[in-house]
Amino acid sequence: MRPLVELRDVEKRFGQVAALRGVSFAVYPGEVHCLLGDNGAGKSTLIRILSGVFAPTRGTYLWEGRPIRLSSPGEAMALGIATVYQDLALFPWMSVWRNFILGREGLYASRGILRIRAAQQETQRALEDLGVDVGDVDRPLATLSGGQRQAVAIARAVHMGARLLILDEPTSALGVRQAALVLRVIRRMRDMGLGVVFITHNPLHALAVGDRFTVLYLGQSLGTFAKGEVGREQLTELMAGGRSMEELEVEG
Repeated sequence: MRPLVELRDVEKRFGQVAALRGVSFAVYPGEVHCLLGDNGAGKSTLIRILSGVFAPTRGTYLWEGRPIRLSSPGEAMALGIATVYQDLALFPWMSVWRNFILGREGLYASRGILRIRAAQQETQRALEDLGVDVGDVDRPLATLSGGQRQAVAIARAVHMGARLLILDEPTSALGVRQAALVLRVIRRMRDMGLGVVFITHNPLHALAVGDRFTVLYLGQSLGTFAKGEVGREQLTELMAGGRSMEELEVEG
């Protein structure tokens, strides 16, 4: 099986600063590929290249085996590459279903009149497909838990035709139960055959759902590992640049 998306030996420079150096990264359909690293590791730069915000300074970007050069997130979305950022880009005091159809209201209109019931039913079905129960979809988004809001944003991206979904730290601000909800949604997307890039600095969350793991440190890849090849301690040490927590504590 060929990768859905692949970066080969990618470099990204901002003037004299190299944010990424020689990074290779690939995601297959039906796979959760976890991208780990501490602040400043280069995770944000890599996902912005994947999502069309930045073009690589050097290296190759391939989509389904074909070299491409994206110039905007809109071009990425047209291919089926969607990114859900931490801020979700949703409106908290708007209803769940209105957030769900945001920007696509024309699909639910007839003779200029919005078919509210159809939009509500479509929202409900999309959330149920991911195993998410939010109750009444007419309730304001702000009344949902953090995990439920993440699920709405993810379901919206999937419904818009995402084939590769990039999730930027979706569990970072969540408690245990709400993080578990988001992790179940991630598993469900993998089961649906989507490629998922799960950006996180939490090795436990990565190991709970990941099929492969790439660790970045100061703009470079420290390797890609399959499930079963690494554990929590190894991932933690790699995120620290290959040094153990004991070494870092001694330095402190």
